[in-house]
This record gives sequence, C-alpha cells and structure tokens, in this order.
Amino acid sequence: MKLKHQYIAFKTILVKEILRFSRIWIQTILPPAITTTLYFIIFGNLIGSQIDDMDGFSYMEYIVPGLILMAIITNSYANVVSSFYGSKFQHNIEEMLISPTPNYIILLGFVAGGVARGIIVGGVVTLVSLFFTDLSIQHYFLTSVVVVLTAILFSLAGFINAIFAKSFDDISIVPTFILTPLTYLGGVFYTIKLLPEFWQAVSLINPILYMVNTFRYGIIGISDIDITYAFGIIMTFITLLFWWSLSLLNRGVGIRN
Repeated sequence: MKLKHQYIAFKTILVKEILRFSRIWIQTILPPAITTTLYFIIFGNLIGSQIDDMDGFSYMEYIVPGLILMAIITNSYANVVSSFYGSKFQHNIEEMLISPTPNYIILLGFVAGGVARGIIVGGVVTLVSLFFTDLSIQHYFLTSVVVVLTAILFSLAGFINAIFAKSFDDISIVPTFILTPLTYLGGVFYTIKLLPEFWQAVSLINPILYMVNTFRYGIIGISDIDITYAFGIIMTFITLLFWWSLSLLNRGVGIRN
C-alpha cells in the first residue's frame, strides 16, 4: 500500500473519530467541563481556602494542572475504548482488517482520535480554570509535549482494553477499578512530600504521578520528581503499549476468535 493511500486511510479513520465524538458533544465534551468545575468549586474554593500554600502556590493553583491532565487522561482513554469496542460489536472492524490498510495505520487512526478528544477536552477544562485562577504557563513546549504524550499513552491503553473486552460492561472495569484510583493517587490533589517515606516510595510505582508532575512543572514550574526521568518513564510506557497493541491487532486477539 502506497504512502499516499496510507495517509488517506489514516485521515479517514481520524476524521470519523472526530466526527463521532463531536456529534455527541453533550455526552463527550460538556460533562468533563461540568465535573471539573465542581472540583474547582469544592476542592479549590471551599476546601482549598482552608489549606496552606503548597510549594509557594495556593491550593487552587497547585491542583489546576492535575485536574486538566486528569480530564485529558480519562477522555483519551474513554474515546478509544468505546470507539474500538463499538467497531468490534458492530462487526465493522473486519472491513478494516481485510482491506489493504496496514494494522499500524488502523491503530494510529484510533489513537489519534483519542488524542484529539483529549486535547479538546483539556482545552475546554483549561478555559474553565481561568474563571477560578490565573493560569500562567512557564514552559509552553514542555506543556504541549506532555499533553500529547499522555493522550497517546492512554489512548493506547484504551485500545488494549477494547481488544480484550467481551461486553460493554468490560470497558468500564479498568477505568473504575484501575484508572480512577491511579489518577487520584497520582499527585493530582497533593504533593507526595506530604506522605511518609514509605508511601512516597510506593507512589513512585504509579506512572500517572510522572505525567502529572511533568505537566505541573510545565505550567507552574514545580515538580516532585526529576523531569528527565519522568519523560523516560512516559516514553517507555508508550513504546510498550504500542508494541502490545499492534501485536494484539496483528494476531486478531478479541476479534477473530
């Protein structure tokens, strides 16, 4: 398949994905904005006003980066897991697999759709945050890169969940019992410096901690961990998940059996 045709196939999948979630924006884009607004009001204004500054920043300023990234994580994941499983359920994924389109193009198309939704929702949540605090980004390039990388990582994770899912209930198990706890324990609402030494060490096992801290560093310039090391962790997970996703797709796991 020629490069030009591969690009057309990729663009077609991406456009389909964007149209899919944009047509139902009331279900895909609006809810994260409302949910995050509640976080800002409850944790930022009401509870945050009773909490001392963290690393020289008000509690609201401190949690804003984490809440923005949390929205990006959940929506990138949700878009791919629901879309790809929907394609499996409706049996139209077989049409893609028997076409000349390489499997990696199919994978990249779905992942790009997840990244697009994550970035759009992240942008909406960022605009909402401006009503509650002044947002001054310290490192624009770093912030942009970590947003894209995080969206890619969790889009790949959503793809893997969709491959193994055998029912619509299965696509909610991982977000409920794994993704949500890891997100809340990933330093979104606190600095790990507040934790005892043992729990600080345990927190370092959580990959979301590295993304949240890198993003926070890009926006307000502080982090609990080394940024270079954090990028290494993020790139390692992306590489592993991409290889695993493509391997599962090539073998037809969850599709051909």
